[in-house]
Amino acid sequence: MHYVYVLQDSVNGKLYIGRSDDLKRRLREHLDGKVHTTSRMNDPKLIFYEAFRAKPDAIRRERYFKTSKGRKTLRLMLRDSLLDHA
Repeated sequence: MHYVYVLQDSVNGKLYIGRSDDLKRRLREHLDGKVHTTSRMNDPKLIFYEAFRAKPDAIRRERYFKTSKGRKTLRLMLRDSLLDHA
């Protein structure tokens, strides 16, 4: 399986969107500070993920979430989860 996932910084609420074929391993790398982009996040939490059978589908979804329209859609989808931070 291929996964698209969203991490949220516990302090400032910023989101990180990523993709992996091994979600557990990738989350461990984030939590251990081994990923440069998220190494400065404060206690990142997994707040969302989707699974895909085909890698191109996951790539397409990740790219969409990284657009302004995709981020807006993501924030709408997760509005209750994101309120936990507010």
